[in-house]
Amino acid sequence: MIVYNACPACNSKNIQPVFSAKDYTVSDESFEIWECKNCTLRFTQNIPEIDAIGKYYQSDNYISHSDTAKGFINTLYHKVRQRTLGQKRNLVSIVTEKKTGKILDMGCGTGAFLHTMKISGWDITGLEPDENARKKAIELYDVHPLPANDFYNLPDHSFDAITLWHVLEHVHDLHGYMKKLKNLLAPEGKLFIAVPNYTSYDAQFYKEFWAAYDVPRHLYHFSPQAMKSLWNQHGLRVQQMKPMWYDSVYVSMLSEKYKNGTPNALKGFVTGTTSNIKAMSNKEKCSSIIYVGGKM
Repeated sequence: MIVYNACPACNSKNIQPVFSAKDYTVSDESFEIWECKNCTLRFTQNIPEIDAIGKYYQSDNYISHSDTAKGFINTLYHKVRQRTLGQKRNLVSIVTEKKTGKILDMGCGTGAFLHTMKISGWDITGLEPDENARKKAIELYDVHPLPANDFYNLPDHSFDAITLWHVLEHVHDLHGYMKKLKNLLAPEGKLFIAVPNYTSYDAQFYKEFWAAYDVPRHLYHFSPQAMKSLWNQHGLRVQQMKPMWYDSVYVSMLSEKYKNGTPNALKGFVTGTTSNIKAMSNKEKCSSIIYVGGKM
């Protein structure tokens, strides 16, 4: 078990508990969430060590590993994903100013995004810690991800684009990853990190029931301030922040289920849409944000 006496992002000792959140996906255990008053990162306290957390991912309901389409919410996820995969591909091409290049997708799951980039002509590399997800990537898309342990052995300055779609919040070695990500970027390479945003309206509305806390799998819970601070510590600069509009609706639907014990798709849709409307005037309040940038 890991107990933090200082912030895992900025090392400030000005930290305090916020509330406890429950693991609704696997264990039904509760975990404390703390906040750093210096950089505003929130983090899950008393988390399992890296070699013990695997069991918290073992669920057919964990969609990024199982690719399940069971239930209305997961069916909706798959329908929306077909659209968002193209949006992510276009974003990478626009930001890098490349139609093809070398791309690394961290935590690639069952390989849907890598497949999208592959058929668009990109030279793909994927990393995925879950063996079953790697097998599904081969079966579904003929994509062959590497085990996550290969990350530190990849050659530096190799990639025009590196993507982490809701991955950084899962990583035990936060600073080690950020340092290596910077080194892996080609001189003009771009980094894309998407994470949930606990300062969003839907997060504030659902509080400890907010599905994007997803304890203990999510080790960190980022605000825009915390993310920018982390990038700056490693000689990286956030150049753009792109909203992920669909996430608020999906997360709100799950949050309704967690809060009330039964799904309420309509209420979740209304809350998620309200969150998006409020974020239109301030993208830093969107439920999930893609941080885009490169080396300073």
